Amino acid sequence: MTSVLDLAPVIPVVVIEDADDAVPLARALVAGGLPAIEVTLRTPAALDAVRAIAAEVPQAVIGAGTVISAENVKAATDAGARFLVSPGWTDRLLDALQTSGVPFLPGVSTVSEVVALLEQGVDEMKFFPAEAAGGTAYLRSIGGPLPQARFCPTGGISPANAPAYLALPNVGCVGGTWMLPADALAAKDWARVEELAASAAALRS
Repeated sequence: MTSVLDLAPVIPVVVIEDADDAVPLARALVAGGLPAIEVTLRTPAALDAVRAIAAEVPQAVIGAGTVISAENVKAATDAGARFLVSPGWTDRLLDALQTSGVPFLPGVSTVSEVVALLEQGVDEMKFFPAEAAGGTAYLRSIGGPLPQARFCPTGGISPANAPAYLALPNVGCVGGTWMLPADALAAKDWARVEELAASAAALRS
C-alpha cells in the first residue's frame, strides 16, 4: 500500500455494534468500490470486527479508527488492522503510530499541529472535525504555505460537500458515514449499502 489516501475517494467510517455484521458489511463496501474501511474503536465489538474482516474479506484494506492510545495501536494491529486513524495526537501516541509498522493518519485541526507533524516526517493526516474546523476554505488557505501536507477530511462530510473537498489538491480522500444509514444497518440491507458505496466511489471518477 503506497498511501491510504489513494485507495478510494471515500473511506467509510464504520461503527459496528455486532461483530456478526462485520463481514457482510465489508463485502458490500468493497463490492461498491470502497476497499479502505475504518472500523472505529468505539464499541466492544470493534476489535472482533477488525479481526473478522481481516480474515474473511481479503479484498478489504481494513483499518482502525478512534485510535487514541498506544494500547489501542497494539490491539488494532494485533487484530489485523492495516492502517490506523486517530482524531488527534500526542507525542506518546505518535511514537506508537510510527513504530506500528502500518500507515496512519493522525488527526489535526490547526496549522501548528500540521507543522509539528511535518517536523516529524508525517505528511498525511486526518483533518478533523472538518466542517467545524473550517472546511474547504480552511484547507484551501493552508495549501499555499503547506503544500506538502495531504489530508483526509472527516466530520460533517456528505455527498453534497464531498466533491468540493475532493477537488482540493491537498485532499486525497474524505471520510464519511452516509453510505451506512442506520436503518439499512438495522435491516442488514447490504444491497443498499453496496449501492450507496458505489455512488460514493463515483464521486471522483
